[in-house]
Amino acid sequence: MRVIRSLLSDDVPRGRLLVALLAAILVGLAVVPFVAGGARALNTAATICVFIVLVASYDLLLGYAGIVSFAHTMFYGIGAYGVGLALGAMGPTWWAVFTGLATALTVTLVLALVIGLVSLRVRALFFAMITLAVASAFSVLASQLSDFTGGEDGRNFRVPEVLQPGYRLIESEIFGRAIDGRLLTYYLVLAVSVVLFLFLLRVVNSQFGRVLQAIRENDFRAEALGYRTVVYRTLANCIAALVATLAGALMALWLRYVGPKTVLSFEVMTDILLIVVIGGMGRMYGAVIGSVLFILAQNYLQLGMGRAAAQLVDWPWLARVIHPDRWMLWMGILFIACVYYFPTGIVGKLRGTAR
Repeated sequence: MRVIRSLLSDDVPRGRLLVALLAAILVGLAVVPFVAGGARALNTAATICVFIVLVASYDLLLGYAGIVSFAHTMFYGIGAYGVGLALGAMGPTWWAVFTGLATALTVTLVLALVIGLVSLRVRALFFAMITLAVASAFSVLASQLSDFTGGEDGRNFRVPEVLQPGYRLIESEIFGRAIDGRLLTYYLVLAVSVVLFLFLLRVVNSQFGRVLQAIRENDFRAEALGYRTVVYRTLANCIAALVATLAGALMALWLRYVGPKTVLSFEVMTDILLIVVIGGMGRMYGAVIGSVLFILAQNYLQLGMGRAAAQLVDWPWLARVIHPDRWMLWMGILFIACVYYFPTGIVGKLRGTAR
């Protein structure tokens, strides 16, 4: 128990229901390759892992530091493009992966420092507009430099041999599943995602994280107490950006493809904002709950509505209401319901109930 508390930075989830949900999610992500057949389930689970890290890193900015940024997908895209372009240019080697990742992290750190030091001195609205402009410019640049980035079509690339689907770690199967490169890639994504989430959990529960929360609540008082708010906000911006870059690199390794619509589009940014609100701002565990609910709904809501509509042939009006083409409408209704019934997010509601 003491080891678990240490891993969770003494920020254990309060409430039996929340603990049960988080434990079920962790176990589900760990065993999904062996209990769910097909590529769809494995792709959904890998996307959940990446988005947990991506959303948690954004919650460090929005929920803990009170910074509204629209450049988070830019850093996410830098990580994906850094690894993808390096693998495409240097070949499918681990040296290419580390070279691309190191380059992406360096570019991210420089951009995050410049954006933070220049923009975080102004009001929050102006900072949000500046980050939106920078992110839009980067997206346009990635689309226009077609000879380098592949333009709107993006680029496919090969990954190191051990991560390729044709690779076999052992010849025999385990629980009816071949131990191939795809499975190894998934567990690499899962393991790195867990480590990054625990790192962010440690950050927000450190003295640095408490200062960020104090700045969020009253930056003038924090400044009067001697804390240099611009420095703390800039450091938070850099940490969140670097973690988002690592999340982008994981997504690139999983998809073996990079493109502006996949990692740089504003839709990804809106998805991140929705997940933060659903899970609960300023609550790291909200990134886990929100990502699971949102990605599952995004991947299976339309499929489930199609099956339900097919069973309602005797109720044509009801079948039209839940027609799969209207899945985005129901997605919006579910989001409105979450905001209405869980104004502090699902995790905030569960923790409030526990208290």
